Amino acid sequence: MIIDVHGHMSAPSDFYAWKAGLLAHRGSHGGKPPVITDDALRASYFAPNHNFGDISHMQHLDDAGIDLQMLSPRPYQMMHSERPAKLVEWFTAEANNLIHRATELFPGRFAGIAGLPQSPDLDPAQWVGELRRTVTELGFVGAMLNSDPHEGTQTPPALGERYWYPVYEALCELDVPVLLHSAGCKPPAREPYSLHFIQEETIAVWSLVNSDVLKDFPDLKVIVSHGGGAIPYQVGRFLPSVVRTGVSYIDKLRKLYFDSCLYTQEGLELLFKVVGTDRVLFGSEKPGTGSQIDPSTGRWFDDIHLLIDDIEWLPADEREAVMSGNAKKLFKGL
Repeated sequence: MIIDVHGHMSAPSDFYAWKAGLLAHRGSHGGKPPVITDDALRASYFAPNHNFGDISHMQHLDDAGIDLQMLSPRPYQMMHSERPAKLVEWFTAEANNLIHRATELFPGRFAGIAGLPQSPDLDPAQWVGELRRTVTELGFVGAMLNSDPHEGTQTPPALGERYWYPVYEALCELDVPVLLHSAGCKPPAREPYSLHFIQEETIAVWSLVNSDVLKDFPDLKVIVSHGGGAIPYQVGRFLPSVVRTGVSYIDKLRKLYFDSCLYTQEGLELLFKVVGTDRVLFGSEKPGTGSQIDPSTGRWFDDIHLLIDDIEWLPADEREAVMSGNAKKLFKGL
């Protein structure tokens, strides 16, 4: 069995046209979402998409043997920094509603990961109402958290700061994991959003393991997307801290979980060796950035399952843990 903890929603074009309208009129015409029928929503998962290699969401999953995928909003669409804040709230709620409907249209195939209305103009305590709604009313199994709601336009508080504590409190109360995943990136940031993801995930890991968050919230379950940014691959930079602190940096890292959404076998092997296969959950982000054919192999770049299969030294029980066992332990009701 393969459980993919890192997937993003599909939706008809009407949904994104509605978003464009919101941005154009800034809420002056209200926030009523478009009427999207079940047939239209279902079709969006079966329609070939030129952005994702000209095949459909469902074909990507079927071809990769993914049995269950956790769906969250498309991060780069989340527009957290847009104003007024009600735009963010409206769009996030409707994205979550469409994810919920997909879980009902395809029972047993999808589970919901909630987007949060992370407008910087709102206090984080105001974000958690949507988290509670999605978990208690819609049956979502986790949430996605963007460590930079300003989307590159300002410097946000690090995840180790108390600014984020209302979110951590709600996650622990609801007993659901959080997937750390950056979102959009706009000027004056120097980097494109793909690089912004890596930088934010790197900073997120550093700030969490060097703060009191995991002491104050020992039950907090954190999954860092895309293999943890740069930290597992630059870990040697931080290992000497054991001399000063008396605590192994590897032990600190192993308080977190990481997904396998990396596109090279070498990257996956290093992640497994650094943090341990018991701290890695399968994630592919199919269909997404990696849904293009690698001309050197003829495979999809995001065929993560094949990259893991190619690791000859990985024992069968550890392979099974990465593919599904760790997710079953971390998420309730799977």
